Amino acid sequence: MPPSSTPQTPTSPDSVGLVQSQIMRFDQPLMLECGRALEQFELIYETYGELNSERSNAVLVCHALSSDHHAAGFHSDDDKKPGWWDALIGPGKAIDTLKFYVVCMNNLGGCSGSTGPTALNPATGQAYGPDFPLVTVKDWVKTQAMLCDRLNLPKLHAVVGGSLGGMQALQWSIDYPDRVERCAVIASTPKLTAQNIAFNEVARQSIISDTNFFEGDYLSHGSSPKHGLMLARMIGHLTYLTDEGMRHKFGRDRPSATNYSYDVRNVDFEVESYFRYQGDKFSELFDANSYLIMTKALDYFDPAANHASLSEALSQTQCRFLVISFTSDWRFTPARSRDLTDALIAARKPVSLANVEASQGHDSFLFAIPRYVALLSAFLTSPLLKPKESAHAD
Repeated sequence: MPPSSTPQTPTSPDSVGLVQSQIMRFDQPLMLECGRALEQFELIYETYGELNSERSNAVLVCHALSSDHHAAGFHSDDDKKPGWWDALIGPGKAIDTLKFYVVCMNNLGGCSGSTGPTALNPATGQAYGPDFPLVTVKDWVKTQAMLCDRLNLPKLHAVVGGSLGGMQALQWSIDYPDRVERCAVIASTPKLTAQNIAFNEVARQSIISDTNFFEGDYLSHGSSPKHGLMLARMIGHLTYLTDEGMRHKFGRDRPSATNYSYDVRNVDFEVESYFRYQGDKFSELFDANSYLIMTKALDYFDPAANHASLSEALSQTQCRFLVISFTSDWRFTPARSRDLTDALIAARKPVSLANVEASQGHDSFLFAIPRYVALLSAFLTSPLLKPKESAHAD
């Protein structure tokens, strides 16, 4: 079912309204999994709703590959587009800001305000560019915990994320088991398949082979590998959608119903126009080095890598889990969510699994699909199960 067609505005009753980003600076060295350290860094974040007196209603939202800290609301009265998860965050929505204090930050290595390749390296006075160290999901979770410490949030009511955000939520349950009460892993996977790694590599090669990439040092050349980044986005976006969805939205419609251009460089079909627009827009907003870093973080994610099994890796978790997949998601298929759920059951952890009927493919987690909204809302508001209780519902 498609999302509501009612446009959101800052004054909509179910919107968090106008929001302001905040920056937290950390001056202590941060040791990363890759073996390198950042002497100092900044994290940009937004919050929605009110923290209760017990400081017990905080929900951390972890963003996906191309998202950022602006998850809900608007930055100005003239803003035409709300935050990327506005469909699920707000008064009365799945993540209800009348009940919860929601925190979302831009991950380290990003390009939306947190320290990343476009930030100045204090050692050189120039942008880090290709010298920015590789970061991992585990590093992101570590810095999220540091931000929560600064915000005096010793325990989280829930950690929630879709896609790459779901990986972070899962890593939270492993690395900080005593700080998380609920963990929602949505449209995600405990590790990438070879096919998914291949998709990421094709996208990276599109960027690296751009003549304006300059070995990642394009900023000092006053340039940007926009064409390569556009192709990378088009490849990624294609895997987020479905044949059914594109057939319904575009079919074989053409901007000109009577004429063919007979030029391979021209746009003949609406779907071509859509993908070029998406690629062009993304190439103007996102940094290529950040894209390379984040896709590598996706590839490397595997919490079972240093354990005998995934269930062993999850053995020390203490929270309740909700795992949601979508029937049309072929990027992170429902089978991957079942793998995670089976591992949690084997580890005797409380978990509920739902495979939601949806036609939007991997992007389904961004939409307010009624059953999905009801599941997430119930998970966040219902009392915690007794320890060692589990439920498995298809």
